[in-house]
Amino acid sequence: MTAMCPAKKRPARPAAPELPPMDTLEHTHHQVMLSLQELAGMVEMLADQGVTDTVQKTAKRIGKFFAEEARHHHAQEDVHVFPTLLESGDAELVAHVQRLQQDHGWLEEDWVELGPQLDALSRGYSWYDIDALRHGIGVFTELYHEHIALEESLIYPEARRRQAEQAEQAAARLEQCAAA
Repeated sequence: MTAMCPAKKRPARPAAPELPPMDTLEHTHHQVMLSLQELAGMVEMLADQGVTDTVQKTAKRIGKFFAEEARHHHAQEDVHVFPTLLESGDAELVAHVQRLQQDHGWLEEDWVELGPQLDALSRGYSWYDIDALRHGIGVFTELYHEHIALEESLIYPEARRRQAEQAEQAAARLEQCAAA
């Protein structure tokens, strides 16, 4: 197979956005874990003291994080991490990635239930059911813990390995072109 060489001169154009680095994705996992801990603490504070200023601020901050950053994080994984792994031909790896994709849907379903409750708390409303809130947060937390463990133990290392392999192949092609 012959490697294609890029043309010598190309017109200037705006830079394409870079793929999100794996470190950024892992940093979001750290933020998720801290937010889940904070969420559990907020529920206990809510049970003990009711809707306080602290509960309102915490609910708002956590709600914003999961509604924005966590959703964006999942979208980035779906676009930039999962596709090459799904095309790997490795049945076990594909099954794990499909599980993670399913998790994204379930986490979204969980958030559709929790988000409005946190929004209401952030606005000072007290129509919550503490037992239902605890249960919903427990389900959400357990799924996130399993999800992140699978990504960080298997998926991210494999994605990094494949990215490094692709970078090496690209560098080799450029060297061939430069020598030609």
